[in-house]
Amino acid sequence: MRQEEALDILKLGCNVFLTGPPGSGKTFLLNKYIDYLKRHGKRVAITASTGIAATHMQGVTIHSWSGLGIKEKLTDEDIRKLSKKSYLRKRFRQTNVLIIDEISMLHAFQFDLLNRICQRFKESIKPFGGMQVVCSGDLFQLPPVQKGGEAKFVPESEVWQSMALKICYLEEQYRQKDKELLALLNSIRHNAINESHRLLLHRKYREDVFSIAPTKLYTHNIDVNTINTFELNKIREKEFVYHMYAEGAKSMVDILKKSCLAPERLMLKRGAKVMFVKNNFGRGYVNGTLGKVIGFDENSRPVIETFTGEQIVATPASWTIEEDEKVIAEITQFPLRLAWAITVHKSQGMNLDAAEIDLSKSFVKGMGYVALSRVCSLAGIKLKGINKLALSVKEEILELDKEFKQLSREVVADFRKMGLQEGKREQREFLRSLPQIKRGKPLSTLHPTKLGEGSTYEQSKILVSRKLSIKEIAQQRGLSENTIMGHLEKLAKNEEELDLEYLRLPQNRFEKIKAAFQESGGWQLNPVREILGEDFSYRELRLARLFLDKDRTSKDK
Repeated sequence: MRQEEALDILKLGCNVFLTGPPGSGKTFLLNKYIDYLKRHGKRVAITASTGIAATHMQGVTIHSWSGLGIKEKLTDEDIRKLSKKSYLRKRFRQTNVLIIDEISMLHAFQFDLLNRICQRFKESIKPFGGMQVVCSGDLFQLPPVQKGGEAKFVPESEVWQSMALKICYLEEQYRQKDKELLALLNSIRHNAINESHRLLLHRKYREDVFSIAPTKLYTHNIDVNTINTFELNKIREKEFVYHMYAEGAKSMVDILKKSCLAPERLMLKRGAKVMFVKNNFGRGYVNGTLGKVIGFDENSRPVIETFTGEQIVATPASWTIEEDEKVIAEITQFPLRLAWAITVHKSQGMNLDAAEIDLSKSFVKGMGYVALSRVCSLAGIKLKGINKLALSVKEEILELDKEFKQLSREVVADFRKMGLQEGKREQREFLRSLPQIKRGKPLSTLHPTKLGEGSTYEQSKILVSRKLSIKEIAQQRGLSENTIMGHLEKLAKNEEELDLEYLRLPQNRFEKIKAAFQESGGWQLNPVREILGEDFSYRELRLARLFLDKDRTSKDK
């Protein structure tokens, strides 16, 4: 099935299982569907089985979103208690489309628990309470970790058969262009490895022609941070340290930090082996692009020479969690991590230019497939070892894969029979059936008690009237300076008499920030920080933006 056909089927509103080999564009397609819904003002819950996968779509884990957390069992009483939580009631009431990416890492029993939770909150016995559920994943990837038993994939869950799923199997390949590697991976997927494939892999034991040392992929959960730190300490160069900047509710920020492969404290030196951990096609890198730090520019930003010989000046990137088209949590860091070593599990979802892979201790079927499919070509692979288990896959997955391909062909045939006009009509009907996002009222129109005496905003306002600095207000309130900045931004929009002039930045710095905002053409902080560099803090940018916005509002009046 082609991506365009799968997107048209998603727009019909049916439950969908989106699958296909690595590099077939599953996450790219999900993002297109998400953009489509948001453009039409429709709410969509964006989740994934792991935090890393969730950040690719600016979402959260399904465990966090649903309230399931780390529980492995739920009694009726547990679900009753969950249903009393107002924030979850609101979340489910407003959600009609639920996306779950990387379902290969979900247990079948967890999928059934999620179904029970959704049915309770939506007050419906339909699967998942009647929401459109879009699952995405490749069952040839590593299965969920199961203590004391063999893991069962989501298709083995009780609810799976009752969901009337449309299978969309993407077969076009966008990652690997190497025909030999593609043939090898397809042979693993069909459990058809032969002597010629083994000879092909045997050649990779001796080859070591990389201009940059490849990332080492380990099968076991060794402490890769220790390896990376050890290698960094061997370099006798000046050290540059970059700290992560965070904004938003602590619980949401913590989720982002755990999900993001960029460290809170990034330490780099000239000569360090690094990996980009975010996609930025415009700047020439993707999640997994390898490189070496060859220096630092005048703003202390690292200059990376990639595996292909290109030079990229790294700039800070952001990872966010959005709700109702508002950013509720954001972290900002250079999208880099040390890359002498990484685990096979952590490599899922990455595109690696080169990898030194040790599969001699593979302990689960599918491990070799995951590791080899991370790399774009055979030229980027060096093998240190391999065992028989590494190249095998589960028989039941092979049978399921054949079934999925056939069902996908039937879905395409049925959609084509429907005809263009009928298909467009059904898409419009589904879109109309979804409630429009209700925009929240501005603070000034809320009930007076929300900003009344004793409210958190009023307390900050009182301290502002005493001309306290942001740091002093934060200390007196027992809150972070970021939270206080948020209070000032909200108060400034709704309190014309609020006097913040004593907080205005020195004129020379204010003018530089103002010019950078004008150059960026918007009000986002990251583009402005990229223009100005690290000499300007995010707090300064937020303060300047506060006054710029106030000046603009005054002119409009």
